[in-house]
Order: sequence, then structure tokens, then C-alpha cells
Amino acid sequence: MLKISTKTFERWRSDGESTRDKWKSAQRSKPSFALTQLEEKEVLDICHSEEFSTLPPAQIVPILADRGRYVASESTFYRILRRYKENIRRGRSKRPTKRKAPQLVASAPNDIWATDITWLPGPVVGMFFYLYAIIDIYSRKIVGFEVYEVESSENLRNVLSKAISKLKGIKPKIFL
Repeated sequence: MLKISTKTFERWRSDGESTRDKWKSAQRSKPSFALTQLEEKEVLDICHSEEFSTLPPAQIVPILADRGRYVASESTFYRILRRYKENIRRGRSKRPTKRKAPQLVASAPNDIWATDITWLPGPVVGMFFYLYAIIDIYSRKIVGFEVYEVESSENLRNVLSKAISKLKGIKPKIFL
């Protein structure tokens, strides 16, 4: 009913009294293979060195291995950097910025058009035809389309110019 083993229940009820589980508060000895403070300092010194300051541990460890030097595993490098709160973005690249996708709101037909190129399988494996389609955002109507054997901006220009010529003076906003 409790979904625990009988042995666990008996351990909790030693001497007839209920006791709480001591797993979380138990004293544990440090493993014999744990890094010493000196070895942790060596890992930090390597990460702070001019040569490796811009590289993540995933690149530092293989470089050291190529030189015949093993200090610690990649996960240990990450663990030590996390412990000292140095597991930040390493390198010269900036953190990616999140941007909202543009919201296209059409208030009338032929206000905003969207273009798309779809690959259609050809008669031979690896050969494709390219379907150029122009869609009116407001009505979801396909206002122009053509199929070509090659993908190019010239083909898209042709499809757009044919679709615009049918409109008689209306100029839609076009998103490629």
C-alpha cells in the first residue's frame, strides 16, 4: 500500500518507534578518487589561462589529451566551473538574443503576400522540381504559382511580376 519495501519499513520502525528516513541527512565519506583542492585549483588555472579562457571544457580536454596531459574528465571540468559559478558562456560570441517573430496582420485582400518555394520530388531520386507559390495572407488564396526545374531568384521575380500584373494598380507588401 505504501509502495516501499518491507525492509525499509522495518528500518523506520526500529525499537517500536517511528523514525524518519535518514538518507538525506546521512554522513557520507569523501570518495578516495575525488580531486584534492590543489587539483581543483589546477583545473581552474587551466580554464583561466590565456590559451583556454575562451574555450569550453569540451574543447579544452581533447587539446590537453593531444598533448599527452590528463588533468580531469570533461564532466569534472564542468562540475568545478559550476561549483565556482564560472560556468558562463565562454568565448568571444555574444549570447543569442530572443526576438519575437513579426506578426503579419492583413486588413484586406491583397494587403500582404507571402512567398514560398516547395521542393517536389522528380522522376529520378535526387531530382526535384521547385514550386514557387504566392499566398494572400488575408484570404489564404494562392495568387500566383509556377513550377521550375531550378531554384533561383529570377524565377521568383517572374512569378511575382505575373501576379502583380493581374492586380491593376494595387501594390501588396511582399514577404519572402
